[in-house]
Amino acid sequence: MGSTTKFVNEFCDIIDSYGGRDKVMKALCYSAKLVAGYHAKRNPDLAKRYATASSRISGARATLRLIDDIPMIQYALEYGLGENEPDRVMQVLGVTANIVDFLYYPIEKVCWLAEHKIVDVKNADNWDNVNSIFWVLSVYLNLMRTMRNFSLNQEKLNRTNNINELDVKTLTKHRLEMVSIVRISLDFVHAVSTLPKGYLWGGKLSTLQVGAIGTLSAGLGIYQIFAKRRLNK
Repeated sequence: MGSTTKFVNEFCDIIDSYGGRDKVMKALCYSAKLVAGYHAKRNPDLAKRYATASSRISGARATLRLIDDIPMIQYALEYGLGENEPDRVMQVLGVTANIVDFLYYPIEKVCWLAEHKIVDVKNADNWDNVNSIFWVLSVYLNLMRTMRNFSLNQEKLNRTNNINELDVKTLTKHRLEMVSIVRISLDFVHAVSTLPKGYLWGGKLSTLQVGAIGTLSAGLGIYQIFAKRRLNK
């Protein structure tokens, strides 16, 4: 009973934050899409219901992202030119990622306004395609930064003569970064699938595949939140 209460308390703390709540909503969104894809031919009526639920949750997440500009701008200003990064590669990746996000967020808002017919946007499909391109670039740069950071930390670990000298927290953080690489790689596969047909694997993933990729990514994200909370205690 005590462990259950502890888990429930931790879960409530997580969904009390924007990042944690978004991860849970993402899990619900893509698990519903996964069910919709699985029942697409077996039970079309049930598949339609779950697809509707997935679409509504996805729309709610998109609406909540409308105010993401403020923390993004704050982060970019604090980051500056990446003077605190361990090497020049991380600096270039960090600054480039911030520039891409500066462009990506307003484009996503234009697409949201067009989707809800709040403003009349010409060539809305083209805006959606540009939005997908910037999403791919944003996720790709995030993946490259994470992989580079993991590589630099791995080099430090390799230079350590005695693995027992390292504390548990350092090793756990390093392993969690490996989980981040897997999670962001899944996000990259998903992002590329939204590109127009003819670009890499754009438009080639089924609803079932997208649902599976998104659900796994969200699950890893939730696991990381729990793991980091326990690590910092």
